[in-house]
Amino acid sequence: MTIAPFPKAGLEAMLTSDNCALILIDHQPFQANGVKNIDVGLMINNVVALAKTAKAFGVPTLLTTVIKDRGGDIFKPLQDVFPDQVPIDRTAINTWEDAACVEWARKTGKKKLVFAALWTEVCLAFPVIHSLADGYEVYFVTDASGGTTQESHEMGIQRMIQAGAVPLTTIVFMSELQRDWARADDAAKTAEIILEHGGASATALAWELQLMAGAHAKAA
Repeated sequence: MTIAPFPKAGLEAMLTSDNCALILIDHQPFQANGVKNIDVGLMINNVVALAKTAKAFGVPTLLTTVIKDRGGDIFKPLQDVFPDQVPIDRTAINTWEDAACVEWARKTGKKKLVFAALWTEVCLAFPVIHSLADGYEVYFVTDASGGTTQESHEMGIQRMIQAGAVPLTTIVFMSELQRDWARADDAAKTAEIILEHGGASATALAWELQLMAGAHAKAA
């Protein structure tokens, strides 16, 4: 099957809160135990930040697990972002072979799908490649995903890019949705997520806020 490539340049290639949906796949203890390309704590930090960003901007988000009775429940900090959502539990390794997941995506009405998953080379690559063939514009978040080896992670990324998907990172997703710092209400939500999950950027932002508070106090 030949699939027409979707635009990867220009404004319409950018993600917005209105044009995309997020699918988070198998962020569970068993899968995390096999992740070797990234520190697991950092990966969890990133996927929670990704989920909080989606929630802050009203992006439809799906949580899904594979055989949770064996692999475990979704990480608590991630589930806590969407406490009322019951993740779809699958038996299919490829999420896009699960009818409930595909139907969820269809009902969002979004043409752009953003994925993150454990593991990169399998549970991320399979649905990314499959959903491209169904006409979706597909993006995947590399630092909220993880592979069983560095090579596996990198080969999974290459395979998805060759299929036509677009890689990005958590901070890119956040920045693309924020887009303009003049949107003060959104900027406040973005800043809160950065302060909680931004690492070195959080430290710099906290310092800047401290300086600004001091300047305002002196002016008063």
